[in-house]
Amino acid sequence: MGTIWFPVLYLLLATTSSLAELQETHLLQHKQASIRLDIYHDHGPATSHNLTSKHKTPIFFSDVLLRNEERVKALHSRLVNKSSSSSLVASKKAGVPTKLKSISIPLNPALSIGSGNYYVKIGLGTPTKYYTMILDTGSSFCWLQCRPCISCHTQVDLLFDPSKSKTYKTLSCYTSQCSSVKDATFNNPSCDAKSSNACEYTASYGDTSQSQGYLSQDLLTLAPFQTLPGFVYGCGKNNLGMFGTSDGIIGLARHQLSLLSQLSPKYGSAFSYCLPTVSPGRGGFLSIGKLSLAVPNISTAYKFTPMLSDSAAPNLYFLRLTAITVAGRRLEVSPASYRVPTVMDTGTIITRLPESVYTVLRKAFVNVMSKRYAQAPAYSILDTCFKGSLHNMPVVPEIQMIFRGAANLTLKTPNVLIDGVKGITCLAFASSGSTTNQIAIIGNHQQQTFSVAYDVSNSRIGFSAGGCR
Repeated sequence: MGTIWFPVLYLLLATTSSLAELQETHLLQHKQASIRLDIYHDHGPATSHNLTSKHKTPIFFSDVLLRNEERVKALHSRLVNKSSSSSLVASKKAGVPTKLKSISIPLNPALSIGSGNYYVKIGLGTPTKYYTMILDTGSSFCWLQCRPCISCHTQVDLLFDPSKSKTYKTLSCYTSQCSSVKDATFNNPSCDAKSSNACEYTASYGDTSQSQGYLSQDLLTLAPFQTLPGFVYGCGKNNLGMFGTSDGIIGLARHQLSLLSQLSPKYGSAFSYCLPTVSPGRGGFLSIGKLSLAVPNISTAYKFTPMLSDSAAPNLYFLRLTAITVAGRRLEVSPASYRVPTVMDTGTIITRLPESVYTVLRKAFVNVMSKRYAQAPAYSILDTCFKGSLHNMPVVPEIQMIFRGAANLTLKTPNVLIDGVKGITCLAFASSGSTTNQIAIIGNHQQQTFSVAYDVSNSRIGFSAGGCR
């Protein structure tokens, strides 16, 4: 099937509005050996990244949802078809790192660049140039488009030119990094004899999108004075598919070539983020390192659930959903209905639930909502809709997702509903499809405004309702 790339939702990281602001942020946080990057949605008023007119194309949310459905289908296929005997197990705990630093960068919504995900700005090369990259917890490989390009999609920034970087290096097909490409991309690398035996990668995704190019190394800059020499990534020469107008992908899954793994020797194997809404002036963050698990006060402390692994997709982040409540009442479904592979994924917009769970959730939600709001026809993949808009629906039943241990997501109106066409608002949940071999995916809409922590070293995932502080 190729790399499990989920085509539409991209978590992108963005730098602050000026170098001076970044330097000020660094100086303030340097005393704590920590720096945090802001996160923004790629669509709507909160997006700080304004596209020029040549990059603007009409983007319909219904199209974004339909494209995202291909990502869900690819994930479903990977989890249920690879091995019927695969099962969820507790992840192994990693060794305790000796350096407890962290680095944090802005995270922004990405619909403005043709994606329902989030983006970040990273710096690459010497001298440093910044690039708009989709952030994805469901991908392990990092790549961006490079010159000379055989086939490249339109992007918001100038193409990266390796010949202009003093620290750029193409990796040989005989290196250990090249040997690990298959596990990160699900495609065997090849050797280009015409280019000094350069390692060639192919990262293919479930929606037929792909990137092909040379495995490379260069200096990565996340903020002034926060750099990673020898960052391994793909220099894409042939890139086709649904990447919007982003410059490339940053993978955060569990693999040695992911951004997390490459930074972990310095900062520790942990990260956290807060996905912002499209409200004006509100941004999010991505923070990497053990200090990213810290919270300002006890009232916003993370509540953790075990991080699980699945042999069918060892790079992804799994957890166990145990119950759901609507307006304080627990859904009457069998506990066995929740025992399916459940993935945390920033690349999926709408949370998917097993058919047996979703049917009961939908009924319970409609029973409450229909007393106040008239139902409306389905919108795209969303089959539970009402007449009205989010800001005109003051009374909406709260939905709580309860996970093994003490963790939960208590969802208010913005996380429960999503605006479709004008005057129509829909329940932001959907069925995962087949009544057999079912899965669940915790999408990014339900994660918005929560701080989400991935403590990989201690095999746990945490949630905090402190917001994008």
